[in-house]
Amino acid sequence: MHSLPISVKLQGQPVLLIGTSEAAVAKRRLIERAGGIPVAGDDTRAPQARIAFIALDGPEEIAAELKARGLLVNVVDRPDLCDFTTPAIIDRDPVLIAISTGGASSGLAAALRQRLEDLLPARLGALASGLKAARQAMRARWPDAGDRRRMLARALAPEGLLDPLGAGPDVDSWLETPSEIVEPETLVIRPTSADPDDLTVAEARALGMADRIVHSAETPPAILARARADAVRILHHAGMHIPDGPGLTVVIEIAVI
Repeated sequence: MHSLPISVKLQGQPVLLIGTSEAAVAKRRLIERAGGIPVAGDDTRAPQARIAFIALDGPEEIAAELKARGLLVNVVDRPDLCDFTTPAIIDRDPVLIAISTGGASSGLAAALRQRLEDLLPARLGALASGLKAARQAMRARWPDAGDRRRMLARALAPEGLLDPLGAGPDVDSWLETPSEIVEPETLVIRPTSADPDDLTVAEARALGMADRIVHSAETPPAILARARADAVRILHHAGMHIPDGPGLTVVIEIAVI
């Protein structure tokens, strides 16, 4: 991964837009949909802008000038000049799902968006809003942050009470359902190749939910990348005792790959 996906809050913020072509009009719609205010270079609000979109022929000079002023720049059809790219977006407000190819192929990103639009229900936004409203109730029920995260992960898992793709996840009903804290668990997975796509569904799910990852130096980085970024990584060596801990520990055993 050579870029960091982030969500930038643009509500009420000026965004520099250079150009008047159809491509510039499309960027204007994108900015306005995010709550931003498109401004031209001669607008008095332009110096307050933090990002800029350029839709011009021969954009090199203006792109260099804006970058020198500290702005992050997107240049239409010129990924080599872009500090950031705009993904294909699936909008289930407040849930936004962004699909990016890093400028390699906007057509591929659009095709993936169209496929996923059919899979993701409109009620995702309501589920997200319900979880936001329930933050205090969740803290009261599970004061420990780790317990809270694990209980939520279990509820959101396939066939869980809050399965996002399920028949009708209801946050209030979930909070009223008796449940026990997830007990400490250790799972061992044995990848058959260095390709994470060869992981089984259960293995991929375990990596995504693990609190700790115990692995050897030979573990392929692509496999480790499937784990949560905040999961603790523990480098394992022969004879080492696997430490106990709350939640889920996943041990990756590597054969000859």
